[in-house]
Amino acid sequence: ERNALKDCRERGNDPEGATIYVTLEPCCHYGKTPPCTEAIIESGLSRVVFGAWDPNPVVAGKGIQILRAAGIETEGPVMEAECLEKNRIFFHYITEKTPYVIMKYAMTADGKIACVTGDSRWVTAEEAREHTHRTRRAVTGIMVGIHTVLQDDPMLNCRWKEDPVDPVRIVCDSRLRIPLESHIVQTAKDVPVMVAYRKDAADEEGNGEQRQAAQKAKLLADLGVELIPVNADEEGHVDLRELMKILGEKKIDSILLEGGGTLNWAALESGVVQQVQAYIAPKLFGGQEAKTPVEGAGVPVPSAAFRLKNSSLTHLGEDILIESEVEYPCSLEL
Repeated sequence: ERNALKDCRERGNDPEGATIYVTLEPCCHYGKTPPCTEAIIESGLSRVVFGAWDPNPVVAGKGIQILRAAGIETEGPVMEAECLEKNRIFFHYITEKTPYVIMKYAMTADGKIACVTGDSRWVTAEEAREHTHRTRRAVTGIMVGIHTVLQDDPMLNCRWKEDPVDPVRIVCDSRLRIPLESHIVQTAKDVPVMVAYRKDAADEEGNGEQRQAAQKAKLLADLGVELIPVNADEEGHVDLRELMKILGEKKIDSILLEGGGTLNWAALESGVVQQVQAYIAPKLFGGQEAKTPVEGAGVPVPSAAFRLKNSSLTHLGEDILIESEVEYPCSLEL
């Protein structure tokens, strides 16, 4: 609201007596900015139409109460379902205290994310890849597994030409195998990097491998990498549910999951994925051993499948994007 009012005045308009339409109940607490309720009252606006109540306990109806007490007419919630959808990251983070996770992958029409050689550049065309960078611009963090780093040595930055802002780069690396010379590590002082690893993987008084990992942890920290020790899950990997709680505490409200099939399966099995973005290219790679978007053990029968709902389809040049919400609980034990 403060930005909207500022823009209004810069355009030479006086907001006094006008109506403001907002998707969310105006805040009434000090956060990154002073309360928007104060700005609305000071501006002379006479009416506020809001789309949805703010679930944040420090607001939760108090914003509207303050406006009404100041004599400002309020109306809402209106178009609540649409506003909840538009602000789904915010609502999830505020209510669950964990990041909203978008699992993204690009695959061919026969379900391959790479050729049998491992080459994956490029599955989709430029327009779809640009859309991915727009998503990277919109989220707080981007997450991959160690296999992606070892195989592709990615930068994981935002290359959206209009307004690039790099997300925090997060690597799940149970045994701290990430190379010191990798692009991610070497640029950690420029763009934040977090590496989540098993607590028991690094120990200065442990076995040879553990001592080596402990020494590497110090070198990574010196290069600007933030290390996050996490308990192991039943498979011996980083416990993703615990990691999401830690990241939520670090104010990471959203994550684009761009890992391979192993990490994607682990994330689904852990119940941490809220949305799936599947880019589908009109190509066929073939290959019995060619990689697919979701690997792991897989479900035993069709009825145990992870169900997707509220799907939408977007044409991006020659490619297709299908966006869906993940429906929990599924038949697997989470």
